[in-house]
Amino acid sequence: MHRFLVTAAILLAGVSSAADAAHSDNQIWTIGAATFKLSPKWRLSQDIWVRFSDNKNGLYEIETNTLLGYVIAKDVAVWAGYTHDPQYAGGHPTVMEHRAREQMTFDNLGKIAGGNLSGRMRAEERWRDNASGTGWRLRPYLKYSVPIGGKLSLNFSNETFVDLNTTAFQKKSGIDRMRNLISLSLPISKKLTGEAGYMNQYIFVRGGSDEIDHIAYFAASVSL
Repeated sequence: MHRFLVTAAILLAGVSSAADAAHSDNQIWTIGAATFKLSPKWRLSQDIWVRFSDNKNGLYEIETNTLLGYVIAKDVAVWAGYTHDPQYAGGHPTVMEHRAREQMTFDNLGKIAGGNLSGRMRAEERWRDNASGTGWRLRPYLKYSVPIGGKLSLNFSNETFVDLNTTAFQKKSGIDRMRNLISLSLPISKKLTGEAGYMNQYIFVRGGSDEIDHIAYFAASVSL
């Protein structure tokens, strides 16, 4: 356990050093998610992400995702669905984005030092109103969760965005951004779990200063 805390501290220190050469923003993200068991094999997932930013004067994004999943093996499922993603500046609409989403989830990749490693591989196709082209990208995700007392768990996760092509709105190919999250999660009831933590989102900008977002992260998830 001590080893993972030291590793997390080193990673955060590295992020802080990188931030010295990047534009920064303070944000708040709130997430509500629900997963419905339709049958022994089929699942329905619905979530909403509401994001606020200092630099964008408040509300800047409301992302909703609807996915249908099928369990193909123990702890492994495939999913597909749609993302509705209006974006704002100061609460006023600026961009309307639509996405198709496909993913495979792995709930148990292995046990490490008393904790559980899980992951996901996600593919997205993106379209924007009044902009040409389809943006293709991959979003590999890894999460490590370890109990630290009672029902409380400490979580570390990384999600990397990899753009596969360029369009009028997806300006570069290759690694676009990384999201690193450290959080605490706690089952509030048999079906409801709460999570809170700090996320660091690092955005790579070609030909300019990189961007870094410091995010207060709050999530609630329900399994029905």
